[in-house]
Amino acid sequence: MRFRTRAFLLCFAPFALLLTGSFWTIQKLVQSTVRDGLRTSLRENHLSIARLHSRSDLQNSRFLKVVGENASLKAGLQLLASYPADAAARQTVEDQLQELCAQMGFDVLMISNTAGTPLAGVIRSGGHLVPLAGLAHIPHRGLMTESDKVYQMASIPIDQGEENLGELSVGERFDFSEFNTPAVLIRNGRVLQSSLADMALPEVQSALSGCLGPGECDIRISGNNYISLPLQSISLGDGYLLRSLQNVDSATGPVQSVLNRVFLTASIGIVLAALMCSVFSSRSIVQPIAMMIAHLRRTDGTGILPEFPEELSSIREIQDLTASFNQAAGAIREARQNLQHAYVEFIGSLASALDARDPYTAGHSHRVSNLSCATAAALGVAADELEEIRIGALLHDIGKIGISDSVLRKAGRLTEEEFAVIKQHPEIGRRILEGVHGFAPYLAAVEFHHENWDGSGYPRGQSGEHTPVAARIIHVSDAYDAMTTDRPYRRGMSHREAIRVLREFAGRHFDPRIVDVFTSLPGSAETAETPNNAPNNAGNADLQTPAFVAAGPV
Repeated sequence: MRFRTRAFLLCFAPFALLLTGSFWTIQKLVQSTVRDGLRTSLRENHLSIARLHSRSDLQNSRFLKVVGENASLKAGLQLLASYPADAAARQTVEDQLQELCAQMGFDVLMISNTAGTPLAGVIRSGGHLVPLAGLAHIPHRGLMTESDKVYQMASIPIDQGEENLGELSVGERFDFSEFNTPAVLIRNGRVLQSSLADMALPEVQSALSGCLGPGECDIRISGNNYISLPLQSISLGDGYLLRSLQNVDSATGPVQSVLNRVFLTASIGIVLAALMCSVFSSRSIVQPIAMMIAHLRRTDGTGILPEFPEELSSIREIQDLTASFNQAAGAIREARQNLQHAYVEFIGSLASALDARDPYTAGHSHRVSNLSCATAAALGVAADELEEIRIGALLHDIGKIGISDSVLRKAGRLTEEEFAVIKQHPEIGRRILEGVHGFAPYLAAVEFHHENWDGSGYPRGQSGEHTPVAARIIHVSDAYDAMTTDRPYRRGMSHREAIRVLREFAGRHFDPRIVDVFTSLPGSAETAETPNNAPNNAGNADLQTPAFVAAGPV
């Protein structure tokens, strides 16, 4: 991953995480607030129902007292209590109950003896009042289930003076209409009724399977979330439990919709601001580093560490980095200069050691180097290539270290066998230098400085521009120095004669362009600082070729 991308993510990611976390927190706070409001609303609704129920009980008790004072009903109750198996007595009481039930609009009306055993009763079924039979027990207060219908019951004793004749019970169909929220009636874990629209009881039963206790719980029905509270302010009788429900999604939906719109608008603005800040921040961090990298890449070819300007960046850490880098680069440049100086001194010492093997070769390598540098400069070669030519010329005869003194220092003309040995010195020189990495730029000059323009040279027989320019320049300078220096068996040529030979063999042994430049140099002999009578036998290998023999300088 690129540093700019990483810097951008490190700047932008916290904004995005903070925004996401804030929205999630706000959502949870809204949901929590709405849920608390729903709980409060349900509890207040329960209290309202309890007050309504209390007033209804009071009103029902007044009706019951009026009914309980009915003389005919008391007489019938006394008769039925005395003869419980008498069908006529039961029929008489049932007729009285039907008349009273029709007048007062109750759904159930029933009398029982002092032991609580039902004696007679009527119930509304299909719009008509019919006798009620088969009940073993009537609750004094609360709910009663009959034929899958639920009734809310209330009772009052029937007294004759100080004597209790029995009990009168009245009931009405349990109605969810008094609840302004959905409700579910449960008995012993089984859902009896539900006011949830378009929801079957089995579905409600399944949703409430983990929420049948007396506590608050959360349920999910048909993809909607509900909060459920039990109605505990009213006694419903043994095993009955009424739970009111409130749809959390419908309550939070409008708020959530507004919140989403607000958050979307705010998030777009915040994200754009965060994006701009992140881009600017990452750019301010990465740009100075990118400039440093680009500056370093521009110096790849030189291998020299650059020095960065102090105003590269206004960031303190970047300034410290550039200052430290500049100090390190300065130290490395100084060490490189010291190493280069030692390296040059070593090259000079190596060339001097080679020339010192024989007093006749003294100064040959330095003179060839000076002549080659002058020629290369006149040709307009680059500074770094000029340095390679200078050192390559100093080392061009380094392979003669591997030639025996009997051949190398022979005073007379070399035999063909001895000349074949001498011709090995370019390859010997290459093998000596190629083991050292720092000498790699000079290998071509050392190996190919005896290659001729027409391909008649050695060791490879290369022709024309296949031979590197450094080797071609050294070839001309080497031949000139060999011809103009004395040997034990002959005097060196004059400058004029040597120039004539070079021009004669231009295009055959030598690059004609290089010969033209060399011969036009002001005072070639003086440039090489070669005394005409200096003893030198190094030219044996350079001059003992058929061309030079034919030209007569030998």
